[in-house]
Amino acid sequence: MAEFTMDLNDEQKEVRDWLHGFAADVIRPAAAEWDEREETPWPVIQEAAKIGIYSLDFYAQQFFDPTGLGIPMAMEELFWGDAGIALSIVGTGLAAVGVLANGTEEQIGTWIPQMYGDANDVKVAAFCSSEPDAGSDVASMRTRAVYDAAKDEWVLNGTKTWATNGGIANVHVVVAVVDPELGSKGHASFIVPPNTPGLSQGQKFKKHGIRASHTAEVVLEDVRVPGSCLLGGKDKLDERMARARERARAGGGERVKNAAMATFEASRPAVGAMAVGTARAAYEEALEYAKTRTQFGRPIIDNQGVAFQLADMRTQIDAARLLVWRASWMATTGKKFESAEGSMSKLFASETAKKVTGQAIQILGGNGFTREYPVERMHRDAAIYTIFEGTSEIQRLVIARTLSGLPVR
Repeated sequence: MAEFTMDLNDEQKEVRDWLHGFAADVIRPAAAEWDEREETPWPVIQEAAKIGIYSLDFYAQQFFDPTGLGIPMAMEELFWGDAGIALSIVGTGLAAVGVLANGTEEQIGTWIPQMYGDANDVKVAAFCSSEPDAGSDVASMRTRAVYDAAKDEWVLNGTKTWATNGGIANVHVVVAVVDPELGSKGHASFIVPPNTPGLSQGQKFKKHGIRASHTAEVVLEDVRVPGSCLLGGKDKLDERMARARERARAGGGERVKNAAMATFEASRPAVGAMAVGTARAAYEEALEYAKTRTQFGRPIIDNQGVAFQLADMRTQIDAARLLVWRASWMATTGKKFESAEGSMSKLFASETAKKVTGQAIQILGGNGFTREYPVERMHRDAAIYTIFEGTSEIQRLVIARTLSGLPVR
């Protein structure tokens, strides 16, 4: 078991500096253009693929860092560059992780390479879970998957929303209801291969922030996929649902729900790290501006009102990073989240990003309110962190119920 330390080792520092260089030299110069265009930044993704950042191998290496700090360190540096472009680079990972977590070795080997493509022909993938009436309340999911035994095919019908890369992806991973009576345990994940009839892009969302990341509805109308596209296979699904029915009869449903929540707890620190990256970027812009902007014959950082804001901003960012690192270390080393530490990290970091980016605009004054300076974009981008991967309200609910000992629903 790796001991927790506040110091990055030489290899981690090398990776961090490499990512920071890419974020500074490639992502940042392109950020304003792709934010205005509200389009997927294919050239930037291709550059990331050329040097190995846009690949499953890179994220796997960070994921298996024994300290748990590989993923949060990578997320912070990329999102320091720009949140919208960074999400376009890491968004495929959501679908890839879904296949890695639930798929067979054959499915992993078949589909994940098709999600990324290669440096000469990059592809993206989409993970489709949320629905118009099922965001935080996953039990309300309506997309259905019905098995056609005669053809060994699954037929999917429904509408997904808020899907990163939805409709433009080469491969879609779709979560659907197989047995509605089992709640979330009656759900299964399916691969929808490229060019499958019946899958189409619905509304593309014009967003407040992260505008370089494509977000859209995915419409499924009698989409037929082979039986081999059920992640994990039908035998495994049947066994899992049989166990869920038995637990429900024995009154163990809450334990099943809590096991599902544990999975979210382990993934939320990565979103917290994204928020830390955006907050740090805004703080650094505000600090540099405060040191060089003069009013009444002196830099505005000499004014206590500005200096104290910067002090608070830096303190909150460091505190957020420490919460993220703690939760990431706990997840990697198998420590139990007894106080919902994963949700704590995501809650505090996302709220910090919103607050710090707003303070950065205030310090820049009128300039901060214009698109000539990046803090305006950072403030818009930061709004998403308190919404996706569980809203701040959901995080507080999870924390409160965990502390009280009540079931987390």
